Amino acid sequence: MNHKHSTAWNSLSAHANKLQGRDLSKLVQDPERCASLRVSVAGCLFDFAKQLVTDEIVDALLALAKEVDLVGVRDRMLSGEKINRSEDRAVLHTALRGGARLSGNEIPQLVSHTQARMADLTHGLRSGERRGYTGKPITDIVHIGIGGSNLGPELVVNALAHQDDGRFRIHFVTNIDAHDLTRALHGLDPQTTLFIVVSKSFGTLETQVNADSARSWFLERTGSIEGLGDHFLAVTSNIDAALEFGLKEHNLLPMWDWVGGRFSLWSAVGLPIMLALGVEGFQRLLDGARIMDNHFAEAPLRENVPILAALFGIWNYNFLGASSLAVLPYDERLTLLPDYLQQLEMESNGKSVNHSNKSVDTHTMGILWGGTGTRGQHAYHQLLHQGTRAYSADFIVTSKDPYARSNHHNWLLANAFAQSQAMALGHDDDSAPYRNHPGNHPSTTVILDDLGPTQLGALLAAYEHKVLCQGTIWDINSFDQWGVELGKVLAKPIYSILDGNARAQEPAEQDAATRGLIDEILGPERASD
Repeated sequence: MNHKHSTAWNSLSAHANKLQGRDLSKLVQDPERCASLRVSVAGCLFDFAKQLVTDEIVDALLALAKEVDLVGVRDRMLSGEKINRSEDRAVLHTALRGGARLSGNEIPQLVSHTQARMADLTHGLRSGERRGYTGKPITDIVHIGIGGSNLGPELVVNALAHQDDGRFRIHFVTNIDAHDLTRALHGLDPQTTLFIVVSKSFGTLETQVNADSARSWFLERTGSIEGLGDHFLAVTSNIDAALEFGLKEHNLLPMWDWVGGRFSLWSAVGLPIMLALGVEGFQRLLDGARIMDNHFAEAPLRENVPILAALFGIWNYNFLGASSLAVLPYDERLTLLPDYLQQLEMESNGKSVNHSNKSVDTHTMGILWGGTGTRGQHAYHQLLHQGTRAYSADFIVTSKDPYARSNHHNWLLANAFAQSQAMALGHDDDSAPYRNHPGNHPSTTVILDDLGPTQLGALLAAYEHKVLCQGTIWDINSFDQWGVELGKVLAKPIYSILDGNARAQEPAEQDAATRGLIDEILGPERASD
């Protein structure tokens, strides 16, 4: 797509020029406008009333959606067409929760079979029927993965810990930094610990190194090669490598190439979620996501949450000059949500080449960052209220929290609403300009009626679909991630030098700046080798 030749894009540019000086503080005073910008799905209220849009701008954004055939792309994704063009793959994470629109396809049966195996594992471990190699019940689960193989399950397990019956202590290991694994293993008994290794290739560097170290830890303390098979599971597509590692074939769960890592928490990658919440709890998570899938597939564009969220994001990034999106959950249980969304949105849409293999002619995904309230109010909110950068924000709150003291929760909600209000309205103080707050910053507020599996599933699915919509408008492939590969390639020769396995030829290939860093680590004696 050439955005400069787009009728809808040019119309939006004209609207942005007319909007100069338009005051959000006036727009939020119109009850009818505000009501028209609220949509409820699966116990989640999405309130877009504090977005800097008029009815005319919403119409122009919807015209853009029609011009790029957003509905057609959505339908092609849900029907299993290979919309991931660079890798010639379908994009069917929705099939994991029954939200795809497939006909005559074996995928639903594959998913059902895998979920049944996950359920059997979960029942066996939670009931104590399935035990470690010495007959002791499993008490600790160590999940080893990185990126999409870790962020989703860790987010959900932590967010819904209040519904976890405490049957297992679940530990997540992702960083190749040895401190991460050491901390997770501290105090654990190998006889009662189960490891879940998640890697599609069973060769992802960080996961492989951590899994090898975990295997050594287990063998050093038990001396039992046979015991490995009772204490290690894997989610992978490389069966041979997993078997060579020492796993048993019945302990291997599949990963499919039509599910990207950052969209995979609904699959066997989410086994820790099922172990924590039980089979029913995991099913409710899938149910919430499926409700959002159906809403995305069927709701009119003007009432379609993922489409509206995507369009308002395009408006903020490409027409109002916002360079970042602050995700601000006012719920301590959602502390990991910004981390999860960073991968989902920035890995998906941080692209600079379009579907025609040409440089994009507009900005794509901004920087997504954030943290929990109210702690952020005493840190980076200063920049949000009085800084010079344009941004937008998403506030996520829970309307009721039976697990919290009412005065705490009411103060939490009051602060969240006040922060979005301050961003929109600002404050003028002619007598003391240093007290001025410019305001006019757009935000969306999402209110969950409870933080349960259904609501969380719907929320995460909404962000997933937003990714597709924005990628379509930017004319980029949201489902590959070639940008993560270069650093991995460059790290290998550097590791060889640091590890003493390379000599004259490899150091010469390093640029002077990097060579200086390597020499600093090696010290004068080894650097001269």
